[in-house]
Amino acid sequence: MSTIENLARLASKPGVQSTLVLSRSDGSIIRSTGLLASPASQTPSETSNTEDGIDEGGNSTSSTTLDNGARLNEHREGEDGSKATEHIARLVFAFLSAANEFAGGMEKEDDTKLLRMTTRKNEIVIVPDANFVLVVIHDAPQG
Repeated sequence: MSTIENLARLASKPGVQSTLVLSRSDGSIIRSTGLLASPASQTPSETSNTEDGIDEGGNSTSSTTLDNGARLNEHREGEDGSKATEHIARLVFAFLSAANEFAGGMEKEDDTKLLRMTTRKNEIVIVPDANFVLVVIHDAPQG
């Protein structure tokens, strides 16, 4: 199973609102799925397809719909994209940077492996890798 299919499968799990894949070096958005990634007017497709185009601002866009209806929007360099998605990406990158500084301050050569934050409404799971950061935003567990 490809990484894109795994991301789409994760995004289609109950309660998952959005997923983001960010660049580890600068926090730029590489891929996003879910509520933050696509307008509410988009509907799932019955087949896998990729649509490339130009938005109203002349920016390059790419969107893939997989068989299970999950929609992946690729953010390309220079694209404005969703302001909410970009805001979340900036917050996540700042949070991860602070956590790395904290971990490194406690023990040299240490690194953050997983961050999990629960609010009243959401749970945010951040998994940093050498090159990428996976972010999953889902409904907070009841209890």
